[in-house]
Amino acid sequence: MRTFQQGRWIGVAIAFYAFIAIGIAEGGLGVLLPSIVSTYHLTPATVTLLFISQITGYVVAALTSSVISSRLGLARMLLFASVTLTSALLTYALTAYWFVMVAGGTLLGLGIGLIDAGINTYIVNDQRNAHLIGVLHAFYGIGALLGPTFATTLLLLGLSWRLIYLVFAGVVGLLVVGVLWTVVYHYSPMTVRVKASDTNAWANLRSALRRPVVLLTGLLLLVYVGTEASLGNWAYTVQHIGRGTPEVVAGYSVSAYWLGLTIGRFSLGFFMQRLGAVRTLDISLALLVGGLVMWWLLPNQLLSLPWIGFALAAIFPATIWLVPQRVPTSLVPATIGFVTSVASLGAATIPTAAGWVAARAGLESIPALMIPIAVVMAALHRWLVRHTLESGKT
Repeated sequence: MRTFQQGRWIGVAIAFYAFIAIGIAEGGLGVLLPSIVSTYHLTPATVTLLFISQITGYVVAALTSSVISSRLGLARMLLFASVTLTSALLTYALTAYWFVMVAGGTLLGLGIGLIDAGINTYIVNDQRNAHLIGVLHAFYGIGALLGPTFATTLLLLGLSWRLIYLVFAGVVGLLVVGVLWTVVYHYSPMTVRVKASDTNAWANLRSALRRPVVLLTGLLLLVYVGTEASLGNWAYTVQHIGRGTPEVVAGYSVSAYWLGLTIGRFSLGFFMQRLGAVRTLDISLALLVGGLVMWWLLPNQLLSLPWIGFALAAIFPATIWLVPQRVPTSLVPATIGFVTSVASLGAATIPTAAGWVAARAGLESIPALMIPIAVVMAALHRWLVRHTLESGKT
């Protein structure tokens, strides 16, 4: 038993590092975006092609993650995903052609989508690990905090954005090594193919997709991830280019945003234990709207971004934590695989929409745009709460 418990924590450690790695890969883009725009002579609208290209990868991950995991095992799926993500980051770093970099975005979307879906399912589906969901997403926050911090610091040291992406590829490359170990040594918690029921994975996915609660959960998480990514990707540009904030202050203010999110996720267990997941989400969404209004109307203060990060912290992990209470046990893996991969679409679609709006109305339109998006999140959350109560699944 003790050996098993120790072995189980190897998988949890790999899961935590995987979320640090994807956090770094995603979080650094916001600081590097102006450099990419300058290198390829782009506009806020045309640079959004980098976000759009990720959509194909996210869609494929959404439709296939539970099937791949059930047939190959989680470890082999994660190995494929981490190699794919590393290849995307190397493409970003090494190509001299904008269209090749855009094509690399598809690989990035597929890699992140599969890692996100697989790791969330691994943690939530094992009730011995389920209490770690907030901590898991806190490690994403650590990665997302380190991404812009590394990027800002390395830019100040004179490194080009291409070299910084090589550093990010090296970080994800360590994940490849860790997951390869689980495959070679047949680490059973990740390599055993677990079927959720007597039906096959495709049947479970079809059954899950017929449930409105699954589709609305996916939409809520899509909007959430889009909001989180839009702030991470555009806040630096809004602060530095749009508002004239000094480069260093703008860069580290984005780090403060991710720091707020990380602190919020490490404290999530405290709040959920005392308030419950639903009330924690209610309070978080109210704080989010207040923080976004402050960022829009009071441009010279620096408190709003960490406030917004803290407010966002609970939304994704608490919503995932509620999934087993809202769908039958047999559908939990397919549901989590689908909603987390669909959520990743938000990282491409909503930042893209923000870029298009900014190209026409100016960068200052981005803070204003985030407010109604947060209201949509709150409405979706309340619909899910009512549906759960009415169906008796509490």
